Amino acid sequence: MSTIEERTARGVSFGLTEEQRALRELAHDFAEREIRPKEHEYDENSTHPADVIAKAHELGLMNVHIPEAYGGLELGSFEGMLIGEELAWGCSGIGSAIAASGLGHGPVILAGTGEQKREWLPRVVEEGQLTSFALTEPNAGSDVSGIQTTAVRDGDDYVLNGSKMFITNAGYASWFTVFASTDKSKGHRGLSAFIVPGDVDGLVVDKHLDKMGQRSTDTSSLSFSDVRIPAVNRLGEEGEGFKIAMRTLDFTRPGTAIGAVGVARAAFEYAAQYSKERVQFGMPIAMNQGVNFLIADMATKIEAARLLCWQAAWMIDQGMRATLQSSYAKRFAADMCMEVTTDAVQVFGGYGYMKEYPVEKLMRDAKLFQIYEGTSQIQRLVIARELLMPRA
Repeated sequence: MSTIEERTARGVSFGLTEEQRALRELAHDFAEREIRPKEHEYDENSTHPADVIAKAHELGLMNVHIPEAYGGLELGSFEGMLIGEELAWGCSGIGSAIAASGLGHGPVILAGTGEQKREWLPRVVEEGQLTSFALTEPNAGSDVSGIQTTAVRDGDDYVLNGSKMFITNAGYASWFTVFASTDKSKGHRGLSAFIVPGDVDGLVVDKHLDKMGQRSTDTSSLSFSDVRIPAVNRLGEEGEGFKIAMRTLDFTRPGTAIGAVGVARAAFEYAAQYSKERVQFGMPIAMNQGVNFLIADMATKIEAARLLCWQAAWMIDQGMRATLQSSYAKRFAADMCMEVTTDAVQVFGGYGYMKEYPVEKLMRDAKLFQIYEGTSQIQRLVIARELLMPRA
């Protein structure tokens, strides 16, 4: 047994504390009361859920990892899992709009100076500001070494030029964490990270993108034209942007993965209930092995994915490196969610293909989990690298 396995085997409980159970119940009640009644309307119209976000902020269900010193709750990654699953169970589009702000300011929590944290984090807590993580570009998705956005030092400032694509909450963000090249000759080792206010001259939200699923989360493209920001807005040293981005994603990937668990759980619940109500050949279709085996496999996969998410979150909270476990969770949960939602549509038969029934939307929503914050293929690359070429 490896050192990590030994440490994981000790001191782990699958029971939640009273506080954790209360937090999960709070999130579930919020999802049931505030999210589900609006999920279909907001999906159909691609509506930014500003009203739901405001209520989530008021209730303390967002920005939960910000340290207490800056006004936050400083909850652990594990507690974030409990909230995230319930919000995605309600609607992953609305849930992502709520949760994605944590990705935007995550680099400041992880790599910001005390002064930067004091400057930017209290605004998120006190004013409910949204933030965005701006890494992906039109021609640089999985391969961040292909980033073309540049940041050129000019005295006490940097001047940014370039564009970003598929940026969550971009149209409503008060500020961004932007990754740009300060030395293109060094590839990903030449990337640096910057805090960029949303109202700075030269920053334009070019286009709201029309998506297949998770349509109530705003996804937009950005452009930077001679955007001037003070050098004090740089996070870390020049060339540390890739490291900051990867540390952030290691932390947030379990949170994305647990969203997939929430969507799959919703699909499973709908399918299981429908299978008991739908009568064919004189009995509920749940009595047919072809259907109840699907239901059994759904439940098993959901439980397995949740445990992978919990393991990764637990390791993060213990201060352990969780790159491998985060990728395990993201890869398995994303693919599982696509399988489970597809099977749920199958259980519903022709009705499942109709927008009138809930599983059609869940299947559309599921696909994005296999794409954002590292595709399922990229997760496999990370897993293979970690297994075959582990760090000393």
